[in-house]
Amino acid sequence: MSGLYLSKGLYPTEFLEPTIEFIKRVQQPDGSIPWFESGYADPWDHVESAMGLSIGGEYAAAENAYRWLKNIQLDDGSFWAAYKDGEIDNKERRETNFVAYIATGVWHHYLITENLEFVRELWPTVVKAIDFVVGLQTSHGDIHWAVDADGKPKEDALVTGCSSIYKSLECAYNLSVILDEERQDWLIAREKLGKALLHHEKTRFDRTWESKSRYSMDWFYPVLTGALPKKEARERLLARWDEFVEDGMGCRCVSDQPWVTIAESCELTMALLAAGMESRAVNVYSWLHQWRLEDGSYWTGYQFSEDLLWPNEKPTWTAAAILLAADALTDHTPAAYLFKEIRLLSAEKPFTQQVV
Repeated sequence: MSGLYLSKGLYPTEFLEPTIEFIKRVQQPDGSIPWFESGYADPWDHVESAMGLSIGGEYAAAENAYRWLKNIQLDDGSFWAAYKDGEIDNKERRETNFVAYIATGVWHHYLITENLEFVRELWPTVVKAIDFVVGLQTSHGDIHWAVDADGKPKEDALVTGCSSIYKSLECAYNLSVILDEERQDWLIAREKLGKALLHHEKTRFDRTWESKSRYSMDWFYPVLTGALPKKEARERLLARWDEFVEDGMGCRCVSDQPWVTIAESCELTMALLAAGMESRAVNVYSWLHQWRLEDGSYWTGYQFSEDLLWPNEKPTWTAAAILLAADALTDHTPAAYLFKEIRLLSAEKPFTQQVV
């Protein structure tokens, strides 16, 4: 199917129900959500999938997913890069944006459910995770992308990863406010990180490896997560639109490869909404359902020079991205704004959100 045009108030419940059921079906009894059946789970994509469950009203399943992270968290607050069948699958590193994303997920779940008791339960996990991440921030504001197996920082930073952390720090701070445990230090860390993303992208990121600017996520993630003001956000998206966007298909993963990916296209949809480019967002999202299967899942991507669906995978996090973008387009849940604008709670009036 193609040509699904969404707007506020037009969330396609019946159409997306199989997509929600697909994620729920792949979820393991321990709460983990692997990429696909018999695959591994990584903390970031696991949280993305849990957010899809929350949008779908599967609150118990979503909470079970966050409890899995609580149960596997290391003493220093981090998580290993991947897990499979109840065991660590990648013990080479712990990535900071993976670790921080639990704050985004818990805040997203709270926005939808208003379940404050669940927030209180997960709060110690969030605190340890965010403190671990902030502890890896440099004096320039950027945050090391990972630590190795021995806990030694891998001393470089990723635009996409730090952009994701920027949103997670917003969510973590808001959680601290609703629990009356305001973490002003997280707000300061967020401000420093935002300045690094806005003013020092060329000097503080990709210092020890080849630039990752050919990846579309580096292009739109600073927009998606609110690191750029709206004017700069629009200019950034328009400047490289023709490099990354294939009309009628979606967003390329990499500018120099003929491969569009569904998850990146969904995230671009939300970035366009954040930049105030709604008509483009509606169009991009409308192209994506030609990659949908009967069970509600979506292929990872399409290699259009060879007319090949590749890889032969239907990731849970791609399905979740479809749900997140649909929510953002239709304002279906109270969390629909999360990737469209920044809202920081006021510590003096904790239930008054300040749009930044």
